[in-house]
Amino acid sequence: MAQLAASPVIGEGQTAIADPEAQDAVYQTLLGADALRYLTLHMTGAKGSGHPGGFASSADAYAALVMLGHTNIITEVGHHAPGFYSAMFLDTSLETMGIRTVQDLCARFREREGLLGHLSGAIPGLLAPAGPLGQGQHFAMAGALLHPGTLFPVTIGDGGMGEPYVLNSMMHFHTAYPQATNFLPVLVWNGYSQEHHAMVSHLSNEEMIAYWRGHGFQEVVLVDAMDFDDSGQEGPYVDSTRFSLEQRLAFTRAVLQGMDRAARSALGGTLTAFIVKQLKGAGVHTVGAKAHNLYPADTLDKPHIAEGLKRRALPPSAWQIVRDNFRRAGGGPAVETVVTETPLELPPLPALPRQDFAVGDKQVPSTAMGALVAAVGQADRRFVVTNADGNEASAMKNINDALKIRHPTPDPLYNQDPGGQVYEPLNEDACAGLAAGLALFGSRALWLSYESFAINGWPIVQTVSQAMAELRRKTPSIVCMFTAGALEQGRNGWTHQRPEIENYFSAMMRNGNVYPLFPCDANAIQAAYEYATNSFNKAMIIMASKSPLPVYLDQAGATRAVEEGAAVLHESTAGDKGTVVFAVTGDMVLLPVFEACERLEAAGYRVRIVSVVNPRRLYRPGDVSWNTVSEPDDNFMDDDRFNALFDGDVLLGVSGGPSGSLEPVLLRTRAPARDVLAWQRGETTASPAEIMAFNGLTADAMCQRVEALA
Repeated sequence: MAQLAASPVIGEGQTAIADPEAQDAVYQTLLGADALRYLTLHMTGAKGSGHPGGFASSADAYAALVMLGHTNIITEVGHHAPGFYSAMFLDTSLETMGIRTVQDLCARFREREGLLGHLSGAIPGLLAPAGPLGQGQHFAMAGALLHPGTLFPVTIGDGGMGEPYVLNSMMHFHTAYPQATNFLPVLVWNGYSQEHHAMVSHLSNEEMIAYWRGHGFQEVVLVDAMDFDDSGQEGPYVDSTRFSLEQRLAFTRAVLQGMDRAARSALGGTLTAFIVKQLKGAGVHTVGAKAHNLYPADTLDKPHIAEGLKRRALPPSAWQIVRDNFRRAGGGPAVETVVTETPLELPPLPALPRQDFAVGDKQVPSTAMGALVAAVGQADRRFVVTNADGNEASAMKNINDALKIRHPTPDPLYNQDPGGQVYEPLNEDACAGLAAGLALFGSRALWLSYESFAINGWPIVQTVSQAMAELRRKTPSIVCMFTAGALEQGRNGWTHQRPEIENYFSAMMRNGNVYPLFPCDANAIQAAYEYATNSFNKAMIIMASKSPLPVYLDQAGATRAVEEGAAVLHESTAGDKGTVVFAVTGDMVLLPVFEACERLEAAGYRVRIVSVVNPRRLYRPGDVSWNTVSEPDDNFMDDDRFNALFDGDVLLGVSGGPSGSLEPVLLRTRAPARDVLAWQRGETTASPAEIMAFNGLTADAMCQRVEALA
């Protein structure tokens, strides 16, 4: 075989192999797969920790992609991290973080400021994070939308095929964007998940192909290692590394040629999937689910690990061949060439058409924001709005009027158009996934939902928020707006009254780049959306109502409230029984607060109502990990301003949702008496007033609590 490795098959100045049928290309692809397996096992064995088995069964497919010049590779499988790090080591991308030798690679694995146990987009050359299953396809689809003509393969583990929405999210995307076929799911069908057989392990090849075809994939390329086995292995899943060299090469040739066919098909306008069927753990220390992860006893000095490494060891000349091929593939190391290593140029936005509603008027906050969303979409044609429940249901029809719902059936009555910018699949995972993926990859996007249902899509936004905190580049924030707060949904009952997710957002404020925003009116929501849209590397979450509500702040005051964190909506001019401060998050809940204010003033109290619009601003700098994130923001309200807002004899926090958003106020207030009234649980009621009464959010309850505290 020496003549097949006389020189790298990808020559200097080339980006891929010239011929996937050439013997030297096949042989050097096999070397690449073995190098990946060796490094994966060596790295994990060095720490007695990590996951070598799943990636090992995909190594041939990964090597084939690289040799074909397709290096914008994504995965949904966080446990494949050691394999992806190995690839970045081979192409020299990791040298930018000081990892130049295998010893460096092992020393930095699973260490702070090193190589995380699960993938992060902060690692040089890697495009996206991976940890929770069922997310990777969203990043691949976002890449496909933003970069036509570039292939975005995404490896998917068969153990994760039971996760919701993987295939149906791709099916909806293809219906909405039929031209964007330049993403390629690569199913790693190895028969096992983390601790047992995969739920799809019982399918025949024909059934698996039919499963993908049933989700709209017109071309499904399946390469089954069993078809090449000459080692007498039993069962439907086999380890290709146990074949004779001749049959190993035959299998590698089939993978390389099949992958080339699949890539050309995907880039040519056909929705395509590639499936490699090979036993989990192929070529490492053991096979099956037992290959999934290493334990503290699985170290390099143990015979089973050492034997696995010996089987995959390459001579120095072969290592150099592999590194040269990987370094040249795709036009250079991934850290220099993959699309996410360069910030995507953003179309400039004009001044947004904020309307200054008169104080005292009643206006619908969500509708006011919708006008600005429409302006962003008209200025930035890449901008996408996602919403599972429909914009009209959230009083944001003006978005649909301007930007149109993306649908293959044109229908003016329903604002449907094949070129629309509003993406409406019927699940929150798909909505959140595409919006978050677009933002991470450098484009503006907005996810709209009901507050009640957002939890179904939030995990990928949490993943992307953390990824944005770690990124080495600037990218637009992921912006969300959740309408139909619990207080508006009485007649729908507890199924639509699930505001507890606000505590999730509030807990994430301490991360350093997460901002829950609670605009108090139609002017404040416009300021909040403009603030969010012009930010970078953050998660901005706006909560607001879809009902006509009083306007408390003019536009100048609303802008200050968002930027500073809070604003006074009302302050008594007299009163001798002491000062009562209401610290309020939300808009509709202000109605009983103002009613309580009138009663307390009549009873002789001075009352100050403070809208807590941007609670992240109200923390102390030491409360928040602001200095550890990309695009750090160290703007916090100083003590003098905070005390001017919140000093009083009694401080009563009020929230139409849970109380977590008020934590920064309660941490800092000097009021000698303080308490909180907040959401408790849902119930079916005839009106917002009745659901507020059910939760103790009434003027009577507030006055009684103040009297008890005073």
